[in-house]
Amino acid sequence: MNGIRGTPGTETDESGREFATLKGHTSWVAAVAVTPDGRRAVSGSADKTLKVWELQSGRELRTLQGHAGWVTAVSVMPDGRRAVSGSTDGMLKVWELESACELWTIQGHADSVNAVAVTPNGRRIVSGSADGRLKVWEIERACELRTLQGHANLVSAVAVTPDSRAVVSASWDRTLKVWEIESGRELRTLQGHTDWVTAVAVTPDGRRAVSGSGDSTLKVWELDSGCELQTLSGHTNGVNAVAVTPDGQRAISASADGTLKVWELQSGATIMQFSCDALCCALANNWTAVTGNPDDARLHVLPLNR
Repeated sequence: MNGIRGTPGTETDESGREFATLKGHTSWVAAVAVTPDGRRAVSGSADKTLKVWELQSGRELRTLQGHAGWVTAVSVMPDGRRAVSGSTDGMLKVWELESACELWTIQGHADSVNAVAVTPNGRRIVSGSADGRLKVWEIERACELRTLQGHANLVSAVAVTPDSRAVVSASWDRTLKVWEIESGRELRTLQGHTDWVTAVAVTPDGRRAVSGSGDSTLKVWELDSGCELQTLSGHTNGVNAVAVTPDGQRAISASADGTLKVWELQSGATIMQFSCDALCCALANNWTAVTGNPDDARLHVLPLNR
């Protein structure tokens, strides 16, 4: 379905900062990703659709329809022309963004697909599910290559390293695991959170991961050693989502406490905070965040340099 249907607007937070709002979904927004050029966002919603947005204007460009359940995960491929989504219907779907065409459906998980990531080399999709497993898929043949088993509870998030060799998974079993994608071998387990691990992002140099948890903290990990480097405290409720800026200097976190925080990774200090109840977040560049709101079905485009 094509056409300009969304309603862009602006709002002001409690600190007087103005931000754009993107309205078009009819239920809460659970997932968001941004194209590599930073010009468009793709959102997934409990209304069972995905939407493609032009960030500069706030216009809705396309609606992608086909899932039979809530859309819970989305990742844009490196070419910026396609995206992959995951849903509570247990399916992954690959979409062409320009035409809004569904290219293929991938089935294999026994429960909801909670997380998807595409390797930077564009060859593999990694998915994480409520069935406790990760699966690695070959994109061009839309076939399953291997299943990664080791978590004792559902997989909530996945993030791939820049060299496309490893994936980091977060789970409600309170751990993260690092896996070798091509062999499926578990390399190490990262332990330290005291509640569900709900989110993970990998830094652009591939050396560290940042996780978020129901214990209200973020943790920074060294991937080669599995050592916890830092704990970032400040949220007063669980962390829903995390992302790392393209320059690797900052992280953002969305929390059930109704705030989005911007952290300086070197010092661990909070350098900015928004009043923003968000389930998901992504970065368009070093200074622009996109978040999905669970209450009013909108996305917010937040400037991080004010």
